[in-house]
Amino acid sequence: MPDEILVPIVVVLFFSTLTRSTFGFGDAMMAMPLVTLFAGIRVATPLVALSAFTISAGILLTQWRKVEIACARRLILSSLFGIPIGLFYLKNIPEPLIKVVLALVIVSFSGYNLFRPDKWHLKDDRWAMFFGFAGGILGGAYNTNGPPVIIYGTLRKWKKENFRATLQGYFLPTGGFIMIGHALSGFWTREVLLSYLYALPAILAAIALGGFLHRRIPAKVFAPAIYILLILIGLFLAYTVVSG
Repeated sequence: MPDEILVPIVVVLFFSTLTRSTFGFGDAMMAMPLVTLFAGIRVATPLVALSAFTISAGILLTQWRKVEIACARRLILSSLFGIPIGLFYLKNIPEPLIKVVLALVIVSFSGYNLFRPDKWHLKDDRWAMFFGFAGGILGGAYNTNGPPVIIYGTLRKWKKENFRATLQGYFLPTGGFIMIGHALSGFWTREVLLSYLYALPAILAAIALGGFLHRRIPAKVFAPAIYILLILIGLFLAYTVVSG
């Protein structure tokens, strides 16, 4: 791959990794459209998946003790049951409709909680199966399993350290399944693997920098920042539908 393509891809992966390492999510929404623009969907999809798996592994390497293990287990298991339903919807329901509904839910929920932060609160993990199931449906349908789990974490009022680590505890195994699927489907081409190796130093540097920034974000600022990031993701989803 020419340097004039590789360099902007590395820059995109650096900043998308920085976002994920700082807040715990948001990398795919940032990286996918931009990497696709430079390299096409067949390179972008497996490349971003490799990057995402590396981020989760890098964060958990030092933060695994902060994972809400029982909750992460429930979220992962219930997601597995939701994935087949998502695959059914992928075949039978128009993608723009799902994206619009998801965008409305994300923006409405986040906007409300941004101004009424103490209104909704889940006191235990009884609802974890529901949110994980919803994540599995969206993941199977349109590779967007993150928002329901992120919303669940905000409703449980996880501390920022637990929020970031537990999301990685959820994303790591699900991302592993996605990577296996890409490898078995022949998406791990020489171009993809070389691009990943070329970008790996930038990804690792962004993981370290994101951890540094995460530790310095005040707890009272972290939750509003999460809601703002969710609103941006919801607006981006809506934009993808409008722009076609």
